[in-house]
Amino acid sequence: MRRVYWATLLSLTAILALLVNPVFAARGGTVVASAVVVPAQISKMAFLSSAPVKEVAVKEGDEVTSGQTLVVLSTPELEYGVSASEAVLRSAQANAEIQRYRRVKDRRNGRVFFDVVPPEVRQKADAEVVSAQAALEIAQAGLAQSVLVAPYDATVASVNVVPGEYVQQNQVVMTLATLNNLQLETTDLSERDITKVKIGSPVNIFIEASNENINGKVIVISPRANTIGGDVVFKVTIAFEKQPKNLSWGMTAEVTIEE
Repeated sequence: MRRVYWATLLSLTAILALLVNPVFAARGGTVVASAVVVPAQISKMAFLSSAPVKEVAVKEGDEVTSGQTLVVLSTPELEYGVSASEAVLRSAQANAEIQRYRRVKDRRNGRVFFDVVPPEVRQKADAEVVSAQAALEIAQAGLAQSVLVAPYDATVASVNVVPGEYVQQNQVVMTLATLNNLQLETTDLSERDITKVKIGSPVNIFIEASNENINGKVIVISPRANTIGGDVVFKVTIAFEKQPKNLSWGMTAEVTIEE
């Protein structure tokens, strides 16, 4: 009778523990959590300066490659600065070339000689070329900041400006994402379970939208906790063994991580 009593008590205790923490409960050597599908890379693109938009070269949904132009600002003063610096450099180069071959008239002992210019004159001319080249590079760098280019191959997730609109410094004008390289991030993995998760742990992924199970593995464990609804949770990133078709950013999933 006593044995039955204790068995019943233990069963009730286990059931109570599950009822108190149904989301974070570990299932016999596994950890179960909810997750959301996210791109491996997301970039919110912005300018370092303020100016009107001259051109928006892409639209939402476009596939872009690294270095491709996305948005161009209207900066005539910067364009003029580059042109002026190029003219100064050409002039300095021409002068340095002239000084390299120029001869100066010199009279010694009653005779006339045509000597090369003193070394310091040529050195000064060469220094002016170096200075003009540096000024041009600075002007070109300033102009380059008015052109937004893709930092990597990606999909344009959103476009937030139109030609003619005045954008402020650090205003997000476009968002890029690697929609061909999606992964999962847990949303409710408890601090009680995070110690059971290891990098490389195999994961069974159940995608709710498509009702399918997929294999994956843990690739990142956040070193910092977040507090959601009063609960302390850790974000764990999971890579798909093979990315399924028809998977979209924002879909939800249940993940079972093996210890």
